[in-house]
Amino acid sequence: MDEHLRDELAAWFEFYRDMGIEDFYRRPPGSDPAAIAEIASRSQEPEAPSAERRPRDSVSLVADAPVQSPSADSRLFQRTPAHALNLFEAPPPVPAGRETLADILRDLGDCQRCKLAGGRHNIVFGQGNPHAELVFVGEGPGADEDAQGLPFVGRAGQLLNRMLQFVGIKREDVYICNVVKCRPPGNRTPEPDEVATCSPFLFRQIEAIRPRLVCCLGAPAVKTVLGLKDGILKIRGKFYNYGASKALATVHPAYILRNPREEKILREDFEKIRTFLAAPR
Repeated sequence: MDEHLRDELAAWFEFYRDMGIEDFYRRPPGSDPAAIAEIASRSQEPEAPSAERRPRDSVSLVADAPVQSPSADSRLFQRTPAHALNLFEAPPPVPAGRETLADILRDLGDCQRCKLAGGRHNIVFGQGNPHAELVFVGEGPGADEDAQGLPFVGRAGQLLNRMLQFVGIKREDVYICNVVKCRPPGNRTPEPDEVATCSPFLFRQIEAIRPRLVCCLGAPAVKTVLGLKDGILKIRGKFYNYGASKALATVHPAYILRNPREEKILREDFEKIRTFLAAPR
């Protein structure tokens, strides 16, 4: 049998099956697609077709319509995958999922919502695994972060990387962001109006990721995320409820850069992070 004809016949079968014409496949016991193909191939022979050439019970179409070869310009009979031929079936609805980080970034856009926008070079949205179990929240971008558009890439970021390595966590497995997305002038603490404007994007990021643990680095992050005004050295190393997640307060790596002898604080708190994540949910 001609290979091209076999392919065309197969396209017919797929098309009518997806149109819901199940009787197209009804055939007598013992018959197979090869036999049906042979019947179709004989229909192209020069002599006139006869009743014996097409038994009524071998292939039945709606209203006994005669089988005609599809025209060369018919789009319905192109070599289209079978799953694309459900012409009368509505596409399945897209499941309603929660907001993604990409959605939030799109909404943020070229943000001009507060006065920090006037002095920035780059918005520092966040970086890391969008499905991370661990999210770090810092205060705001510094000079290096503002230049590169990435969080924690300066000296404080190098110390954070070292702490992650210390507890066997890869940076690419966590998500890192800040309370504000633009660098405050001179690396000052973000002002209340700036935090009020930018923090909703932070909360949406955390909701989109839904981590097991949110680690607040420094007092501004603790105050924004948990609403606590206590001194960071007083509450550090403690776990708090944050929705369905937990939150841990610890010092910002920049504090350790100014007080190198206090590095044990970060080491102790990162050990707690490792223990928490290692425990079953």
